[in-house]
Amino acid sequence: MNHRFLILIAALLTASVNLFAQGERKDKTAVTYEELYDEPYSVNKLFVGIQPLYAEMFVTNVNAGFGAEAVYYHKDKADFRVSFRKTYSQQFFDFSRDLAMKKSDVDNRAEVFNYYEFGGTYHIKDFEQSSKTKMFLYKNSYKGNKWAARVPLNAEVPCKVRKIYGARLGAIIWDSSTDMGRALSKQGLSNADFKNAEGIGLPKTIVVNGRSESFDVFSNISSQSLYIGGSMAWIKNVAVNFDKFEEGIDDLIFTVYADIMYAPSLKIDNIVYTDPDENSPNAGTHTYDVSPLKTKNIGFRLGMDGRFNRMFSWSYGAELGYRPSIQGRGLYAMLKISFPVFGTNLDYKVESFGK
Repeated sequence: MNHRFLILIAALLTASVNLFAQGERKDKTAVTYEELYDEPYSVNKLFVGIQPLYAEMFVTNVNAGFGAEAVYYHKDKADFRVSFRKTYSQQFFDFSRDLAMKKSDVDNRAEVFNYYEFGGTYHIKDFEQSSKTKMFLYKNSYKGNKWAARVPLNAEVPCKVRKIYGARLGAIIWDSSTDMGRALSKQGLSNADFKNAEGIGLPKTIVVNGRSESFDVFSNISSQSLYIGGSMAWIKNVAVNFDKFEEGIDDLIFTVYADIMYAPSLKIDNIVYTDPDENSPNAGTHTYDVSPLKTKNIGFRLGMDGRFNRMFSWSYGAELGYRPSIQGRGLYAMLKISFPVFGTNLDYKVESFGK
């Protein structure tokens, strides 16, 4: 039995060697190319992108929606960006607002999630280095299933890369509805810790159709914060003309960054509740103080984004961090896609000559 097993293993190894030997590609030959341009400093000055979809796993409020972003490069000195994000609707996808509209037992209006960011990056060091890039070799005859079933060859091409070490500074403004019950539970508190002017706390339960149910509390939170941090960017802008293949282009602008965030203004709306039961200690409309709930004004984030130096393209980005918010509910992760992204160098002047 052992002999048969060893013979089987040997046969499989032999077959594998033969398959690899037969799998040597006939089209794997050297290619020649002509450089069309290699200018990492000749990139568009302005990029404006529409974000049809972003998704954010934010403990304060899981949300998804749309947005827009603009980035402007001022020579080799600095770059600036503004952006906003907003949910499409209550159900798609503003999780806390949706829950508040369906379950809240208080009078507070559920706020839509809104996010605004304004910032700039000063180029501490902006320089050029020699590098290499890999470009896939493509022919028009590879279209359709032939391209999908193919492992593409790639060629390594020398190029220049522009590197930017930057110092970042900016401001972030956002507001959202949030589940106060979860926030209270996270901090070991309860509804009774939110008290009105008479010192009476919110009830823990409420009677609905003769049944006792938990008293659900939702409110709104708004934040105005500043951030400061650093970044590093890599810019390639090279194109070559391959012999027997289509042109190859690498024009990626890729940035990674890290920021510290501080919110000098972090506000949670007090709870307003109307108890229709005249015999209840909470009878009538009262305002309940939410100050027992702790907040955290310091946060951080790590992020990256990429875009392409073209008149019409797309971009992507991601962040992970802890946003200033209710203590224990600031963790978030965000992904965003922008399409289309319009790029321009804002240079529309042409030379003119007299006849």
